[in-house]
Amino acid sequence: MKIHLIAIGGAVMHNLALDLQKYHIVTGSDDEIYNPSRSRLETAGILPKSMGWFPSKITNELDIVILGMHAKIDNPELLKAQELGLTVYSYPEFIHFHSRDKRRVVVAGSHGKTTTTSMIMHVLYKLNRDFDYLVGAQIEGFERMVRLSEAPIIIIEGDEYLSSPLDRTPKMLHYDPDLSIITGIAWDHINVFPTFDNYVSQFSLFLKGLQANAKLYYFEKDDHLNKIIKNHDFKCKTQSYNILENQNSIVTYKGKDYKMSVFGDHNFQNMKAAAHICNDLGVTTKEFLESMSDFKGAGKRLQLIKEGKDAIAYLDFAHAPSKVKATTLATKSKYKNRSLYAFLELHTFSSLDPTFIPHYAGALAGADKAFVFYDPHTIKMKNMKALDGNEVAKAFDHPSLQIVNSKEEILASLDILPSENSVFLFMSSGKFGGLDLNLEMDKKIVK
Repeated sequence: MKIHLIAIGGAVMHNLALDLQKYHIVTGSDDEIYNPSRSRLETAGILPKSMGWFPSKITNELDIVILGMHAKIDNPELLKAQELGLTVYSYPEFIHFHSRDKRRVVVAGSHGKTTTTSMIMHVLYKLNRDFDYLVGAQIEGFERMVRLSEAPIIIIEGDEYLSSPLDRTPKMLHYDPDLSIITGIAWDHINVFPTFDNYVSQFSLFLKGLQANAKLYYFEKDDHLNKIIKNHDFKCKTQSYNILENQNSIVTYKGKDYKMSVFGDHNFQNMKAAAHICNDLGVTTKEFLESMSDFKGAGKRLQLIKEGKDAIAYLDFAHAPSKVKATTLATKSKYKNRSLYAFLELHTFSSLDPTFIPHYAGALAGADKAFVFYDPHTIKMKNMKALDGNEVAKAFDHPSLQIVNSKEEILASLDILPSENSVFLFMSSGKFGGLDLNLEMDKKIVK
């Protein structure tokens, strides 16, 4: 087939393009593409020669057009595709089209989706099982975030964000899973779901879409999730899960100890859910635990940056209040006798909204000293209201918190923090103003 991707430079979109190129003729357009997307597309020979939108690329020779979220509703290429009556998919619609004859596993929830999805992928990969996948981060051992083939099953991270400018449906509602997980519910994406009830209703729609032959696992200690589960008349099988029992990241099964590389209750909640799915896919508990012992996590999910004799540094994707709190407490619990210095970037629409920021109260309580970074330029680019630093600090309710607004201020803060007996935890869905964390931690932490 001939496939054209509008907004090809996105994280998932460019991975999808690279994978589709194995079997199809692929072209694409975008108005801006940054690394690593740019260099990867260039190496593959499908980087657009010029940035921008070119209706001339849209012809009747195309079989499918895939529309990315970055494009706008009046995109010239989209308008041309509509004029010609071409098939236009959002990428979740295309994933469903591709996997319509496969067994589909979908991991949904406000947090832990990527980690749980990557745990399932890691185990299946270690056991040489053939599977397709779509995951929202780069996973160790996997070349891309997307694989589409003739495999009999597909593992999908089910995001609740919108599918495309044309398709305002949350991505997770497209996939029609045979096996599914909901990890928990915590309000996010308030630019799209302006009230908590509106946000929760998306998960109710997910539940309503489950077929009678499907199976759902859900985290039993999430109050919001329990409420909608209780009020839903299920056609499919459901089963709750809690946490995979462990002592200091050691899981004991049938008298044998399995040492895990990850830590924190949230990781072992995710692991329990992944174990259920893997069991349903024919993996024994023994095989699961043996395979999981060297799982180091998805990219930016408590990712180890640097470890030395006196200090250690981690990077995590945490941005929602519940995940920031869980990540901070898990890190402090593991390193009880060290000082924990937590740096949090406010980068998403929700986290930069003055009406939402009070939800972060106590989220950094596990840190001995906390730093909250937001870039006024980012706020301006998002056309959002400027933040009052004093109000932000007050909302977090932390006894030792400092607001920083530039890369230089972060570096100055790092300079005065001691390295001895310390843990540095960086949490963001952004890039801390372009700060090279690997370089700075190399300077800060001595091996």
